[in-house]
Amino acid sequence: MFSRGSNSDSGLPKPPGLPALPQNGSATPAPSSGRSSPFGAASSMGTSVIGTDLTILGEKITIISQNRLQIDGDVRGDVSGKQVVIGEDGSVIGTVCAEQIEVRGGVRGAIKAQTVTLHPTAEVEGDIFHQTLSISEGAQFDGRVRRAKDLSEITPNLDVNSYPSTQQHQQTG
Repeated sequence: MFSRGSNSDSGLPKPPGLPALPQNGSATPAPSSGRSSPFGAASSMGTSVIGTDLTILGEKITIISQNRLQIDGDVRGDVSGKQVVIGEDGSVIGTVCAEQIEVRGGVRGAIKAQTVTLHPTAEVEGDIFHQTLSISEGAQFDGRVRRAKDLSEITPNLDVNSYPSTQQHQQTG
């Protein structure tokens, strides 16, 4: 699927949602935000997906997406992003904060967003803080709803550097 040659056509179809590689012969686009990534800056990417076969567990875990995040697997931790979509098979146990949140699966925890949409298959146990809320017929919701008075209450923190460092290791010896 990946090749280092000048021929960027490997004969395999490009999976949906992946960005096209540049046609200048380089396999890596130039980084645009100071962060070096072989796939380009996160802000230029399309959708990140946590698939149905993936479960993310841990203490004090926060998943941060600079763009759109599709959750079809299970996450036990907090999720922040610009747009978060929890698919029908997806679930989050923790706080979900984004500019836009669509829930088709399950959430057990707080939801904080400017726009929240609960689809007919949604199951939510927790409070919703929002500017705009849409609950479809059939959606299950148990919690409180509050319209945010200040946008800072529901604005996701997407600055990775503002979170505590997890690089602290104890040496035993």
